[in-house]
Amino acid sequence: MDDVIVVGGGIVGLATAYKLLEQKPGLKLRILEKEKSPGLHQSGHNSGVIHSGIYYKPGSMKASNCRRGVNELLLFCDKHNVQYDLCGKVIVAINLGEVDRLEALYRRGLEKGMSDIRIIDSQELRDLEPYATGIKALHVPATGIIDYTAVVDELARQIIKRGGEIKTEATVKGFVKKREECIVNTQTYDYPTRLVINCAGLYSDKIAQLAGENSSISIIPFRGEYYVLKPESRHMVNSLIYPVPDSRFPFLGVHFTRRTNGSVEAGPNAVLAWAREGYRRRDVNLMEVWGLVTNPGFWKIGRSYWKTGIIEQARSLIKPLFVKALQRLVPEIQGSDLEPGVSGVRAQAMDKSGKLLDDFYIIQSERFIHVLNAPSPAATASFAIGTTIAGQALQDLFGE
Repeated sequence: MDDVIVVGGGIVGLATAYKLLEQKPGLKLRILEKEKSPGLHQSGHNSGVIHSGIYYKPGSMKASNCRRGVNELLLFCDKHNVQYDLCGKVIVAINLGEVDRLEALYRRGLEKGMSDIRIIDSQELRDLEPYATGIKALHVPATGIIDYTAVVDELARQIIKRGGEIKTEATVKGFVKKREECIVNTQTYDYPTRLVINCAGLYSDKIAQLAGENSSISIIPFRGEYYVLKPESRHMVNSLIYPVPDSRFPFLGVHFTRRTNGSVEAGPNAVLAWAREGYRRRDVNLMEVWGLVTNPGFWKIGRSYWKTGIIEQARSLIKPLFVKALQRLVPEIQGSDLEPGVSGVRAQAMDKSGKLLDDFYIIQSERFIHVLNAPSPAATASFAIGTTIAGQALQDLFGE
């Protein structure tokens, strides 16, 4: 019998398994991943940013785990030769209204001990990003870039090296709770375990339901679509260029991100996906659509954000509108500079009142720990999240 089964082999599940084996060598641990290899969904379809924690409300799980997670992530990468680059980023205000929000963001950063951030004027912005335009900007040197797929691969190697097992093509179908154990049913085998940790990302709410959780949380999938700058246009972006975020929404707006391979991504937008793994517009899962449209919270979100939804859908379908949004930051960008890039799908949790959850959300019950909301910056914060969950798990199993 296993001590722990982790459902989901994304970066949060892997980091949790790694931390468990680090804190309790010899633990009988198994990861069940439904795909052919770990990290193929959110972990392998993100922008590859090491977030500094500048955006997140002081005292929130995002703020505390992001700041701690950066340090743990970089220590892991240094130890195992995973490349990254702390290239910094600029958050650009293009009008006076945005300056007020920018300065509030700056004050929030200082409250969290980010002493290296600073407000810069338009000339200093040009020194850092010659093609960017704004009246002021916030320079955040601690932001960086990384290939999270490389982190996932190294985590998997270290877990196996420490005695853990990663079982791929293992889709969880249900659970049978017994007095001293829980049986995890998959399409091929049944696995007895003392504790289940649900890190299933886009399907975390479904796994919780299979476990009998009476949770009000549902996952709403939002597809983020990117363009990439053509090689001859990459010189227009040195590092990362972001707009000032609107606190009413859980997304950061379209921006420019240089990747570790030298490419530059532009985006993403945020459009409702009609499948939880709907990376293309034509991807539709009718059962998942039905679950979405019969959820009362979905219609409440629709009433609150219908204008934003229309704008995002229009940007998705009409390239000049996407380009216009990018030109707010880099005016010289033209449609001819861009070619289609990849897409990702974000698992955004919603409660039954129709509220989009902003913070990480983890619940615990008998023989289960469920990670029900872990959007950005979860990859950056993954080691800190893993440390938190490992502590809960070991306390539950051994009273430690």
